[in-house]
Amino acid sequence: MAGKSRSRTGGYAVYLIPGVILSVAIIVVPLIMTVYTSFTKWNGVGDQKWIGFDNYTRLFEDSLFWSSFGHIFLLIIAMAVVPTLLGLVLAAVLFDYIAKTFNNRWASVFRSGFYIPQVIPVAVTGIVWGWILHPDYGALNKILDSIGLSGLAQNWLGDPNYALYSVMAVMIWFQLGYPIVMFMSGLQRVDPSLYEAADLDGASWWQRFRKITIYMIRPEFYVVLVTTTIAALKIFGQIFVLTRGGPSNSTLVPSYFAYKNFFEKAQVGYGSAISTVLTVIIIVLAFVFLRLQNRAEKAGA
Repeated sequence: MAGKSRSRTGGYAVYLIPGVILSVAIIVVPLIMTVYTSFTKWNGVGDQKWIGFDNYTRLFEDSLFWSSFGHIFLLIIAMAVVPTLLGLVLAAVLFDYIAKTFNNRWASVFRSGFYIPQVIPVAVTGIVWGWILHPDYGALNKILDSIGLSGLAQNWLGDPNYALYSVMAVMIWFQLGYPIVMFMSGLQRVDPSLYEAADLDGASWWQRFRKITIYMIRPEFYVVLVTTTIAALKIFGQIFVLTRGGPSNSTLVPSYFAYKNFFEKAQVGYGSAISTVLTVIIIVLAFVFLRLQNRAEKAGA
């Protein structure tokens, strides 16, 4: 029997080979090449010149690099913290109120509506929001003007004082649907008898939300927080379409900073150093989140 079990396991392992080969070719090999290039001076053509840690020394003395990480902290709030907390409340309302007061179809309609920004191409959403926030003919400023609030109209993406906050608002809209879908999926596996018992004990909606809902969907909570935080750290497409890091580098983020050095300045070694540091930070954060999740699951077991 043991021999048959091993042969079956070996048979299944064969089907993993194509995925492993693709992962090595698309992820591992480019990562190794990037790390190696980060220790060289190279403009993308010709021979690479080994310079050791010079790129990293320059990197940690670069004020633009540090300011780009300052922007990332704000974007983590907009892409991870706010959507996770708001998505948790909205998912509970859809699942515990809309679905019961009306029916599941209406809850599904709202859930799909919130999720639509996730499936629309980034270039399309960027162009649409660029039009909405345009200072001259943008819909937002036109609405403010039509209701007598023209004094509040701004150059939302062209003013360094407002650009980053405008991008944050767009990213909250963009990211909100993902946690709602994840949390509603998690709520479907919660035993309904828990809510019934809480109702019999006279618990309010907030008490049921706090004591049952949040506790039971902790795995989804950690998954959402990890994935949205990583998405915020490596954000590129939305910045590229909306602001290209401007104005005056007010929306510059590490991934776009690396892109500028790679392709606009032809400083491939320096751009590789930025990418390597960002990769290390993402790996460390993912490891920390997973450890916290495992510890929480063991404590609740």
